[in-house]
Amino acid sequence: MNHDAYPDHYLAEILRETKTIALVGASPKPERPSHRVMAFLLRKGYRVIPVNPGQVGRTIHDQPVVARLADIAEPIDMVDVFRSPAALPALVDEILALPRLPKVIWGQLSVRDDKAAAKAEAAGIKVVMDRCPAIEYPRLIG
Repeated sequence: MNHDAYPDHYLAEILRETKTIALVGASPKPERPSHRVMAFLLRKGYRVIPVNPGQVGRTIHDQPVVARLADIAEPIDMVDVFRSPAALPALVDEILALPRLPKVIWGQLSVRDDKAAAKAEAAGIKVVMDRCPAIEYPRLIG
């Protein structure tokens, strides 16, 4: 996949087929982009599971926070990444160690690592980087 430009149909299909999202780097702080994007995704009907080891035992938008992806008991369709680009390779390794792989890894704005993306794609996972579903959803779906 060319990660410099995504066809609209590729992004729209991901957004339409995704039901459950693990949001890595979720923040309880209303001023943080992850907080606002999580609220948007919940309003659009997605099931969103916040992942943040520093917030375990709390909730974000009334959703219980888990420490890591392996703590999620249900299948997830997408991992939405609000971490630095440097964290993406280790996160891809964590994802590939899961018993059930997600269909998509979505790196938020500025989150891009082509080598990590290639590793995930080799395992059959679709990858989107340097994009925000809260921007793409209104543009492509309405």
